Amino acid sequence: MTRLTEIERETEAMSALVELTGVFEGIASLQIARVKNQVLQSTQFFKELWSIYSQLRVDSLFRYGRGSHHPKVSNKELVIVITSEGGFSGDIDQRVVQLMLANYNPGKQDIIVIGRHGVTQLNQRSVPIKKYFVLPKKDQNINTAPITNYIQQYSNTVVYYQEYVSLMNQAVKSISINAVVAEIGSRSEELENVISEETYIFEPSTHAVVGHLERSMLKIAISQLILESKLAQYASRFRAMSASHQAADDSLYTARLKYNRTKRSIKDDRIKETINGMKKSQMNRGGN
Repeated sequence: MTRLTEIERETEAMSALVELTGVFEGIASLQIARVKNQVLQSTQFFKELWSIYSQLRVDSLFRYGRGSHHPKVSNKELVIVITSEGGFSGDIDQRVVQLMLANYNPGKQDIIVIGRHGVTQLNQRSVPIKKYFVLPKKDQNINTAPITNYIQQYSNTVVYYQEYVSLMNQAVKSISINAVVAEIGSRSEELENVISEETYIFEPSTHAVVGHLERSMLKIAISQLILESKLAQYASRFRAMSASHQAADDSLYTARLKYNRTKRSIKDDRIKETINGMKKSQMNRGGN
């Protein structure tokens, strides 16, 4: 009877686990849909800014919105690593950290980490970081100003991030901020009306407006990479929860099967005991 009680408890635990993993699976699915929509909106806004910017800028260089008052730019390269806040995103955080470390040059690069899980992994490897930022919880109006302020201090910035390929497939990539801006901008369409100093008055100056647009696009580009990483993290979490849900469901089936067999075995043993008792009773009466 004790064995049956233990199996019954195991079955109840498995049932709770199936329900819990199912809930997490559903949450991850909703988060994926929401972030996908936000990425599309952010991309559209960037395209509109790029259309204006491409008609105003005085040359082909993207200057990160640095003004004449900006301090001297460091010759080092800034490395930004985007990871999750916790350890519930499968192995995708480990993969992005490993990719960064494979190309890391301590003497020529400074590291900024977005997401506590990345900080933990780098601390375990005794890799120094310059700054840590919490991965934004919300998916709209992400404040990337503190991050872009660091980017403006370096001659070049490379971002290591997670990319959403499909619900069951996520990749890790690295990209230069210049390449991000150029890649998104290349998909933009020019406005029908030509914007220039001949048709518009810009205050306080055209250069100031161009600088403001560059800073705005830089913030959006970083937001895009953060959202892309969050999308991949949610998908990786969904995949992990789906696997856990399936494993828990299989364990629940096994536990229930074991419970039913044990219960039937106990019942059979009792029937046998009853039959044997009746036989002994009959034999005793017959002997008398």
